[in-house]
Amino acid sequence: MSDETTGTGRADSVQPVGIERKGLFGAKGTGDTSGFGGLVQAAPTAGEIVSTPAPLGGYFDEIVDALRELLGEEAVRAVVVDRGELTIYIAPDRTAEVCKAMRDDEGLRFELCDSVSGVDYPDQRNRLHVVYHLTSMTYRRRVRLETAVGLDHPVVQSVAEVYPTADWQEREAYDMFGVVFEGHPHLTRILMPDDWEGHPQRKDYPLGGISVEYKDGAHIPPPDERRAYK
Repeated sequence: MSDETTGTGRADSVQPVGIERKGLFGAKGTGDTSGFGGLVQAAPTAGEIVSTPAPLGGYFDEIVDALRELLGEEAVRAVVVDRGELTIYIAPDRTAEVCKAMRDDEGLRFELCDSVSGVDYPDQRNRLHVVYHLTSMTYRRRVRLETAVGLDHPVVQSVAEVYPTADWQEREAYDMFGVVFEGHPHLTRILMPDDWEGHPQRKDYPLGGISVEYKDGAHIPPPDERRAYK
């Protein structure tokens, strides 16, 4: 797969690059006697996804097949079924096109975008992920779309024109993670002051020692101690 390949960060799909996991949950020194503590999992290559083989089950195959028929095989980069949920990985420059097909096709009819959120996986090449949860009220179905970009070009196509509910949610992902949503009607910060430097929900953002300011004069004083991601 290309550099734009995305991943979920879950234990059975994508894991931190170059890190060998030991134990069922990566814990050490727990005195585990179940045998699961002896599990050793090899480190994957950058951007690797373990796609779920077809048939996916239920209505999942119908959705994936419909997308590929509408937009071509390359529209779907990978598919993962995990814990009974479907995640479809798409290119960052085709999010609006995919969402429009998901909304308008009579066999899909995903009329509602429940949420747009950002995720930061600092050990991945394309560390900034954008996740879309869609709901079909017609067919009572749910699906998750996901894409990812690197810090060198953190640009994702806006879906605000397709789903107006994504407007402020994309602004929050821009504010907190620094993802630039191309085509957004007014991409400005929504929580932090307009002149704020940095993006507070990135994993390498300082966690303490500074006073956090919000709009309209609200602020949070610096904490004495905050957990560090080490």
